[in-house]
Amino acid sequence: MKKVKVILHEKADKIASVDASATVYEGLALMVDRNIGALIVLDNGSFKGIMTERDYARKVMLQGRSSRNTQIGEIMEKSPVTISPDTSVQQCMELMSDKNIRYLPVLDRGTVTGIISIGDVVRNIIDEQKNTINHLQDYIAGNV
Repeated sequence: MKKVKVILHEKADKIASVDASATVYEGLALMVDRNIGALIVLDNGSFKGIMTERDYARKVMLQGRSSRNTQIGEIMEKSPVTISPDTSVQQCMELMSDKNIRYLPVLDRGTVTGIISIGDVVRNIIDEQKNTINHLQDYIAGNV
């Protein structure tokens, strides 16, 4: 199984982040613009947490709050599960399943290096299975 650092290199996406003092509305607009479901939350450049679509739904919409008047720092997950670049995809899958989460911030010595989504994990597993199937087909056909 691949390590997270390989997936981050393959994604080559710029990290979508927002300041904790930004409004939830501003965060949602960024998520829509980038077609993503989570943002890394920073405070003066330091990692402070993560804001997801679930946070918005549960802590703003269902509570009758206004996204234009609520700061991200009020609703974000302040202690999210994080991983390192050397974490395996298998470990990510287990964490996501056990904790019922869809996003894992990746930190390297306290610095955010990316974010892994459940979609990234599923795509990686599908690719691994395709490679295994192709290898087995070649082996059976005598092409190895």
